[in-house]
Amino acid sequence: MPIKTEISPDKVIAGKAAAVHGARLIREAIEKNGRANIIVATGASQFEMLKALIEEDLPWEKITGFHLDEYVGMPITHPASFRGYLWERFHRQLNRPLRAFHYVAGDEDPQAECDRLDALIKEHPIDVCFAGIGENAHLAFNDPPANFDTEAAYLVVDLDEACRKQQLGEGWFATLDDVPKQAISMSIRQICKSKAIILSVPDARKAQAVAGSLQGPVTNMVPSSILQNHPDTTIYLDPDSASLLK
Repeated sequence: MPIKTEISPDKVIAGKAAAVHGARLIREAIEKNGRANIIVATGASQFEMLKALIEEDLPWEKITGFHLDEYVGMPITHPASFRGYLWERFHRQLNRPLRAFHYVAGDEDPQAECDRLDALIKEHPIDVCFAGIGENAHLAFNDPPANFDTEAAYLVVDLDEACRKQQLGEGWFATLDDVPKQAISMSIRQICKSKAIILSVPDARKAQAVAGSLQGPVTNMVPSSILQNHPDTTIYLDPDSASLLK
């Protein structure tokens, strides 16, 4: 099924549209089940969407959150920590507390942390996954060639050079050597179990990955192309990130 594509005049409007869409789906899940389970992502691509999502009038006390990934060996106090990012940009800014938020602890035993999160997410079927895609078309930290087959919900992955250069380019690290070489990541199959997936992908540096993911073949060398097979994925773009679409 084709990935639904929405192109907005700029990334602020795109982020707002993604947040409004996600908030509607969250309300529907709560109306149906009494609660909702969501995934939130990190990185520069999520700034506008998260800002808008926080402003939505949602019953956060009925919502359980997960996040996608964290660097192996990184404490929450590090400026590049995704736990720190989500605490500062999302969790602590909500007007009332979440039912729960399950962070990925990268500075714990990596495999034990994967096992812990695996057990938790199995008890919380995901209603809405907010995500982005990388410059190398990674989904979470599943760099090419991504593992499309594992049933593990979380796994320890090696980060390729393109991914690590993206983290450096976004300003999270001072040098390439500072960027960790491994991370704990939600798996491709686990992400695809989400009932709905909302992608926020602005900026020209993502244009090639966007074109490959939406219009190329499904291949683990373009990990986010797998979402062509998902029944309800919508991608929110700005003119720059959509510039190579045919």
